[in-house]
Amino acid sequence: MITLLAFVGAIALLVVFHELGHFWVARRCGVKVLRFSIGFGKVIYSKRFAGSDTEWVISAIPLGGYVKMLDEREAEGEVAPEDVKYAFNRQPVLQRMAIVVSGPLANFLLAIVLYWALFVHGVPGLKPILGEVPPNSPAAYAQMQPGETIVSINGEAIPSWEELRWALLELALRQGEVKIEARSAQGEPLFHLLDIGGLEAKDLDGEFLDKIGLHPYRPVIEPVIGNVAEGSVAQRAGLRKGDRVLRANGVAIQHWGELVETIRAHPGQTVRLDIQRGEMKTTLELVPQAVAESRKSVGKIGAGPQVDRAAWQAVLTEVSYGPAEALYQSLRKTWETSSITLKMLGKMVLGEVSMKNLSGPITIADYAGQSAETGMAAYLSFLALISISLGVLNLLPIPLLDGGHLLYYVVELVKGSPVSDQAWEIGQKIGIALLGMLMVFAIYNDINRLISG
Repeated sequence: MITLLAFVGAIALLVVFHELGHFWVARRCGVKVLRFSIGFGKVIYSKRFAGSDTEWVISAIPLGGYVKMLDEREAEGEVAPEDVKYAFNRQPVLQRMAIVVSGPLANFLLAIVLYWALFVHGVPGLKPILGEVPPNSPAAYAQMQPGETIVSINGEAIPSWEELRWALLELALRQGEVKIEARSAQGEPLFHLLDIGGLEAKDLDGEFLDKIGLHPYRPVIEPVIGNVAEGSVAQRAGLRKGDRVLRANGVAIQHWGELVETIRAHPGQTVRLDIQRGEMKTTLELVPQAVAESRKSVGKIGAGPQVDRAAWQAVLTEVSYGPAEALYQSLRKTWETSSITLKMLGKMVLGEVSMKNLSGPITIADYAGQSAETGMAAYLSFLALISISLGVLNLLPIPLLDGGHLLYYVVELVKGSPVSDQAWEIGQKIGIALLGMLMVFAIYNDINRLISG
């Protein structure tokens, strides 16, 4: 239910903002707007306010929306002579271009506002402290060490691990040089030259930082039971809060992750745990419950770890700025995210990056639910990211999209006359085919992610 509500809320907000951009500029240009629709297909609710020409509509398929303007080419009958001057097709080409581009610009504006609010309020994240640096990795060759804190990349301040990831992704897409300023655990300044030239296109499909050898530092979670779910396998076996797991099936357990791996690997099979309980040592046997996960069976016992909150607080940070600086940072963030999105799309078209990076409505809904459960800051950040993606997508020069219409009007501006009706029809067919292919790829990727986990 949270996922559904978060997804519907996200789509509604993004569509309303996008279409309001078209609507507002169209009205400023004197164009009559006949319908403002949230969703496509059958109308399930409509409202027309007194003295207004616009019908406000909610339609059955909530995956988009549209603004229908008076247009002689699309009118079902003859346009009344007194209304001709209000028709979209009668407006100067620059005004039509402004109306078309205003939708995507509204999405970028929404992202700027959301990022500004987040930066003023404060964005939680992990400090850019390095964890394990694998040998023979680019990070190891750059002599980077665990415990270092990244201060800047190519002169740009890096306040959090998320910013580090975005900065390196942008540099990876253009194979840029990476100059890193860091600070050792003792506070000494350090400088590294990181070579990311060995990254391949396929590396960008997953967590590319693993290929570079960069991992965030996380405090070690001891194999100590912190909570036991009521009626769980762990409770029935006699596990208690404060129990330290020394061995599982005779293998020494150093941290919580090792215990989790052992439990997951033995669904429906007996696992023997050697326990330290105060001054006493004891042995318990339990049978992890088999749970289906990503088309395979894994074991679970219903127990959680004891977390050292002070240690985790030490690696958490909150990135915030004053109102003026937050505006600059929100503009920068929107520009950089738009640039990365466009570069990724370009590399997909050229075959340099896998189409697996393309996501459809199922993945977006999943991310919406996950971010909403994480907190308001994560959800607003998700909305900003999707709003930027929507703005960039709509500016692509594909007929049916705003960018396709914009391309027609640029041609008209250059040649001095509108594009022929035949060219419009051919463009529409090409646009339908291209968007259909994109949707097929996106939904295929969504289903594949669900199956593979």
